[in-house]
Amino acid sequence: MKLTFISNYINHHQIPFCNCFYQELREDFSFIQTEPMEEERVRMGWAVDAHAIPYVHLLYEEEEICRRLIDDCDLLLAGWMEKEELISARLGSGKPAIRISERIYREGQWKAVSPKGLIHKYKEHIRYRNKPVYLLCAGAYVASDFTLIHAYPGKKFRFGYFPEKRIYGSGELERMKGEGKEVQLVWAGRLMPLKHPEFVVRLGEDLKKKGYSFHIHLIGSGEMEETVKQDIQSRGLEDKITMYGFLDPARVRERMEKSHIHLFTSNHLEGWGAVVNEAMNSGCAVVANREAGAVPYLIEHGKNGMIYSGGSYEEFLGAVCFLMEHEEERRKMGENACQTIVSLWNAQNAAEQCLRFYDNWLQGKVEPPPEGPFSMAPVVWPGRRRG
Repeated sequence: MKLTFISNYINHHQIPFCNCFYQELREDFSFIQTEPMEEERVRMGWAVDAHAIPYVHLLYEEEEICRRLIDDCDLLLAGWMEKEELISARLGSGKPAIRISERIYREGQWKAVSPKGLIHKYKEHIRYRNKPVYLLCAGAYVASDFTLIHAYPGKKFRFGYFPEKRIYGSGELERMKGEGKEVQLVWAGRLMPLKHPEFVVRLGEDLKKKGYSFHIHLIGSGEMEETVKQDIQSRGLEDKITMYGFLDPARVRERMEKSHIHLFTSNHLEGWGAVVNEAMNSGCAVVANREAGAVPYLIEHGKNGMIYSGGSYEEFLGAVCFLMEHEEERRKMGENACQTIVSLWNAQNAAEQCLRFYDNWLQGKVEPPPEGPFSMAPVVWPGRRRG
């Protein structure tokens, strides 16, 4: 079996998934990078040496080879890219292909009625509805976007991003988090409006007023950095909130492993949110906004994390206070969160389910697993509670 995965660029969220394919298929697996990584991502510590990865091919250095890999493979995985024409012939060929997509109407599903937009979506998606072209939904609200345009009927599956999975020994994470009474909270991401870092400062002030023993670790940089820094100072929270700027992914994970609670405040413009995977794997009890793509797939409220609705600060504060006051529930949610990633939402399982999907397709059947990657994606509408 020859499998080709094409996307804009390789990064640490995709490498574990791709490595699983390479371990299974060796030279029959290829990843095509269509463009260099943006400078902002490089500054965030995302940069990797693509030339050092044996299965990566750069479209802008070896286009002829890359086009051949697209046309000749048995199964094509197609992520986001600027040049749709690279894969259009392959998608219409009758050979199986799987699109991977975040939301297409992230800023509002009213855009689905745009005639110009529908023409574009027809060319990119709708015209393949009767072809063996399937959709992996990288976020819980993706299926609803594509349902609006009647694309991929009965062919939409759950998916996401899969950072490195770490396996911990018995009691190891508990020891890393320590036994002190001070609760450690962590927030990680770009300091920009859609991620609402101002919630963290407001939270720090409220927790301090309530007399909790805590410390917040704020990791990241961005356009709101100076505003957040000044807000921390004006509220007298320098002793309660530490700003780190950007850290490389390994150091972010180290901080998560030492923390009890992870704060995820992104709104509906967050397609997925891979920090949620990382924090759950690190045994954090995550408090997350339901609007972000990863949250309905990964978190079951009250079991392996806490979900607040509609970007409500009051619900967010209430969830954090519950975890501050209930140590045993907090610990149990962290354990369950880690287990969710280790047993289900990880790169190895995603790759295995992909290969299983292809084997089933060859036999003329599609048998999705009951949960996790490649299970059927329910239609979850933005702003509405599921079921």
